[in-house]
Amino acid sequence: MLVLSRKKNESIVINDDIVVTIVEVRGDKVRLGIQAPKDVPVHRKEILDAILRENGAAQAPSTLEPWVSPF
Repeated sequence: MLVLSRKKNESIVINDDIVVTIVEVRGDKVRLGIQAPKDVPVHRKEILDAILRENGAAQAPSTLEPWVSPF
């Protein structure tokens, strides 16, 4: 993991097309601004984890045989 120190209004650039800017520092919270191409998804980690859990649940094989009715 790369760890960088930045101040308000300073940025880092990732792969020439993603810019992360420190927008505000207030107490123990930091607000980030992220500029990325529209085809690059940007999610908070907890949201991505929830999406992956839901996708995993949707892709999990059914325990029922395909010809057995669940009713």
